Amino acid sequence: MRIFKILTLIIVLLGGAYAASMYYFVDESKNFTIEKEIDYPVDKVFAQFNNLQNFTRWNNFFSSSQSIDIDYYTPYEGQGSAISYIDPKNDTDGEMFIRYENLNKTLKYQLFEDENANPTLVDVKFKPISAEKTKIIWYVHTPKLSVWRRVENFWTEDRFAENITKSMVNLKNVLGNKVEKDNQMAAIKYDSLMVEKNEAQLILGINVSTSNKKDALYKNIVMNYNKMYNFVTMDMGKKEDEFGYPVLMTDADNYKDKEVSYFLGIPLSKKIGVTDNNFSFRTINPTENYVMYYKGSYEGRVKAIQQLIQKAKKDQMRFGDISQTFIERPMEGQPVNMKLSLSVFK
Repeated sequence: MRIFKILTLIIVLLGGAYAASMYYFVDESKNFTIEKEIDYPVDKVFAQFNNLQNFTRWNNFFSSSQSIDIDYYTPYEGQGSAISYIDPKNDTDGEMFIRYENLNKTLKYQLFEDENANPTLVDVKFKPISAEKTKIIWYVHTPKLSVWRRVENFWTEDRFAENITKSMVNLKNVLGNKVEKDNQMAAIKYDSLMVEKNEAQLILGINVSTSNKKDALYKNIVMNYNKMYNFVTMDMGKKEDEFGYPVLMTDADNYKDKEVSYFLGIPLSKKIGVTDNNFSFRTINPTENYVMYYKGSYEGRVKAIQQLIQKAKKDQMRFGDISQTFIERPMEGQPVNMKLSLSVFK
């Protein structure tokens, strides 16, 4: 009994010392600022923050969990928009609101976590550094914590900063694909031959061999594109702005062969584990290309390909594969809208 009393007294003294130290030396809430820069214009960046459907795709707090369930409430963007979430695997839930919006300048969020009646307040400011670069500044005010929970304030800022660092990587990938698509659409000049230098690409795709009789090839392409698209969006959970336009790679002059072999894939930002052996990654090295945009029947692309090959021969350039980038989704019975790129070298 005496030992029990002594242990109780020690626990009480330790608890009192802990409470006193937390009360006198640790703030009940924290205020901190985090700054990041990203190489995209402010209007493109802001649109990823004020639309909560966009926001939850790249923000690591939401995107890192496979078990989180999110409900979105109208309006879906800007002041007044809101979400609620529950993550049974990580035993957490909460609500998030946009309380204020100043277009392309400021957003104010409130985040209620679990059953805490006091929200985390996050003000985000956007400052254009140049036409293609934006500074993002987070001003964070954490909710007041009881004496017993104030120890959490020792790692709150580090946890928040780590989440932002991971989120910025995701945001850069999302904007990279989105801006690239916008730029490609804006640069289209049909039936004009151009020269481009392409950067390296990582493509997840499928290898195919099929008949080249009549419209059999295009039907096969549509079928495999649908298979590829469903795998990336459903099995891998990727959104439209997380990957690039579908690309078909094949020999430049095999349009006259009875059987055609091609690689059809979707550009991704990084290599990840793939459980289906039908799909594989292919790295495309930087190349110089002769390029033409074409719109019409799939069979009609042959004339454009011949023009690219004739240009390469005239310039005494050797050529390799031809890439067919589908600007619009290939659909059976519909004309194609594509970019034809013939890789050339001395």
